[in-house]
Amino acid sequence: MTTATTPLAGRYVADPIHSSFGFAVKHMGVNTFRGTLSDVDVSLTDGVLEGRAKAESISINNPPEFRAHVLGEDFFDVANHPEVAFRSTELDLADDGTASLEGELTIRGITRPVVATGTWTGPAENPMGVQVLALELSADIDRTEYGITWNMPLPKGGNILGERVTLNVHAELQEQA
Repeated sequence: MTTATTPLAGRYVADPIHSSFGFAVKHMGVNTFRGTLSDVDVSLTDGVLEGRAKAESISINNPPEFRAHVLGEDFFDVANHPEVAFRSTELDLADDGTASLEGELTIRGITRPVVATGTWTGPAENPMGVQVLALELSADIDRTEYGITWNMPLPKGGNILGERVTLNVHAELQEQA
């Protein structure tokens, strides 16, 4: 049995070079397509985890038509909803290094509850004397619940794109003075 720890006091902010939001979705029923959103802003303040990522920072660059489709109305609709956002309502950092949280995820202006699990490590002191910790979290969502309903039927049944999406958060957080 693990014991839950009190969420860390103080404010920690993500190092953007060592932090990212990732996603994975089944493509054509045979492959898992993966991508990231790299322009992220994550903070942990007195036990509340908040994060934002700019949809335009998606790792899809080529071909340009595919990028435009993903950023367009069928998917992220960045003209009207430039960010993906998250805010925790409950955070449990256990003594054994496991982490779980509940919160609200907003995509395309639609906010839904989400549960994520994973691990946490730290805090440890970096060479500059700053306390650092890491969070690795994963959650499964149904993209259609966020208005991302585009799909195309496959010739022998099924659809080209899965509805279940795995979200991964990798955050290296540095304590703020």
